[in-house]
Amino acid sequence: MKRIGRREFIKGTTGAAAALAASFALKPSPVRAAKATGSRPRKVIVIGFDGMDPKLCDALMASGAMPNLDALRRRNGYRRLGTSDPPQSPVAWANFINGAGPGSHGIFDFIHRDPEKQALPFFAAATTVPAQGSIEWGDYRIALDFWPFNHKPERTILTRQGTPFWHYLDKAKIESTFYDLPSNYPPSPSEYGYHRCLSGMGTPDLLGTYGTYQLFTEDGPEQTVSKGGGDQSRIVFNGNTSGRLSLQGPKHTFLKEPKPVQIDFVVNRDCDARAAVIEIQNQALVLKEGEWSPWIKLVYALSMPSVLPQVEVAGICRFYLQEVAPNFRLYVTPINIDPSDPAVQITEPFGFASEISRKLGLFYTTGFQEDHKALSHGVFSDDEFVRQATSVLRERERLLDYALREYDDGLLFFYFSSTDLQSHMLWWESDRRHPTRSLAEAKKYFGHIKTLYRRMDAIVGRLLKRYGDKAHILVMSDHGFANFERQFSLNSWLRDNGYLGPAEASSIMSDVEWSESRAFGLGINGVYLNLKGRERFGVVEPGEERNRLLDELAAKLEAVRDADGRRVIEKVHRSDKEYKGPATRFAPDLIVGYARDFRASWKTCLGSITDRVLLNNDSAWSADHCVDSSLVPGVLFSNRPIAAADPRLIDLAPSILAHYNLKIPGTMSGRNIFKT
Repeated sequence: MKRIGRREFIKGTTGAAAALAASFALKPSPVRAAKATGSRPRKVIVIGFDGMDPKLCDALMASGAMPNLDALRRRNGYRRLGTSDPPQSPVAWANFINGAGPGSHGIFDFIHRDPEKQALPFFAAATTVPAQGSIEWGDYRIALDFWPFNHKPERTILTRQGTPFWHYLDKAKIESTFYDLPSNYPPSPSEYGYHRCLSGMGTPDLLGTYGTYQLFTEDGPEQTVSKGGGDQSRIVFNGNTSGRLSLQGPKHTFLKEPKPVQIDFVVNRDCDARAAVIEIQNQALVLKEGEWSPWIKLVYALSMPSVLPQVEVAGICRFYLQEVAPNFRLYVTPINIDPSDPAVQITEPFGFASEISRKLGLFYTTGFQEDHKALSHGVFSDDEFVRQATSVLRERERLLDYALREYDDGLLFFYFSSTDLQSHMLWWESDRRHPTRSLAEAKKYFGHIKTLYRRMDAIVGRLLKRYGDKAHILVMSDHGFANFERQFSLNSWLRDNGYLGPAEASSIMSDVEWSESRAFGLGINGVYLNLKGRERFGVVEPGEERNRLLDELAAKLEAVRDADGRRVIEKVHRSDKEYKGPATRFAPDLIVGYARDFRASWKTCLGSITDRVLLNNDSAWSADHCVDSSLVPGVLFSNRPIAAADPRLIDLAPSILAHYNLKIPGTMSGRNIFKT
């Protein structure tokens, strides 16, 4: 249920990722603060290479393949960087933002559970607050936010708690600009007007998901089949040449019974020319087989009662003609929020997105841009994924060039996802069985990761050449990487060891008997006790019984071995000893730190219980970092010597504040790692 303002219907719909409802809001005017007068602070540039691994960096620097980063290392500007517990991206980047651990920001996993609803999962970093009040008009239910109605509209809010470190820069009139920052959707506001941000990981597509591609094939299902991250449909050609299709869009949430809005389009193919013409909203795209289109603007129309203005929602997508014949295949990217006319706020201030787009053109706005789901689903081949991911990187490099042209002073942060999402799909550093590839293929694509690292090194080289010592340049990653060979079904282990029942239960969401269950797993690294007075149907007594059970579970889990004798779990951490701060309500009781090669099973993450405890990973997602934090530190490079021997992710924010002679707030647990 959405709102309608008196003077303007905004063109928008989106949500916090994956199943969070969409949010319409009035567009504020673009705002850019005046520059601070007086002495100008020195430049600080932070480049975030998500997932860049120190072991691979060490090997490539030793071989001479990364000369620019190696030059920083030789100047005492390189350390391994301690990551978060657990080393999951939303947790790690929130640590970076707050300069403190999860007890300060309240994000412990991609997924949390609601103890009052007994293990009901929800997304950790953002949530949707339901609307309050509406009027009904035929088939419509509409929220009006003006007097005398004053309905409160549904809205998506950032649930990360605490104070982001740029607030202190903002207050001191020191400009900061962040591009593709994770764990910051919707973007937190700039109170003083000296902060700008383009949201990154966590930003949804126009459908309100983390990213849903659409695939149309001649051998596809008669009725659209929705997989996690993709919709697949059949195309039927008339006379073997012309076919009609519909492109799914956002839900029409002004209706009492919301349903997706669609855009109809036509495909005309020429089998002899191995090409097709796509006709959509007065645009004609001619594509050859194997060719990608540029970004295409789309407008989804949301019908309204006749006395009210109609609502339009802008989006963008790209088409990829995989095959013309004998089996026509057309892939469409997730429908991204249009940065030139954003439906909702994806930047702070609101107008920053359109400001970038006016000078740069259209670009990806979803948080996850490399389409790993298309590879996992077999829609892309390995080479097609590499090609699509490389196009994402080229676009990101153009955005960096823009950011540097616009950068004048203060703090600049720029994020690259390539070293993370490409590694999830292509990393493999052993001679053991790969989940989906032969050993030769695994080595080939790991070679691509090495090439990618060299490309990142070249980016750093251009920065160093451009700025020299005129800026403090930091290059960092939030964690490293490891193979993901074997899955551990945590809830199955809890069942087999008498902690979760009954024996035939298949999911903690449906058929667990809570009266005979003392612990359960949810998310990637969390174990929760069924604690009396906290969980809705809790049975474990607080105090001595709780402490005894936590120690017992930790000892038994650390003793688990695979059939070949390998350790499955490196260490189990008690959160009451790991986390400090006011934001621990949704914290798990135990953090399972897996050994390298192992990770929680896919079904564990959403509370499922499988027959077997240990099984092979069979997904193209063949590498991960959700293991014990001691095994996957990140990297930190600097063109100033690093004084601390053991820097951590939480140290970067206080170090940046110290650089500008700002007081490090007591809420930060990190410290300045550079000599003053």
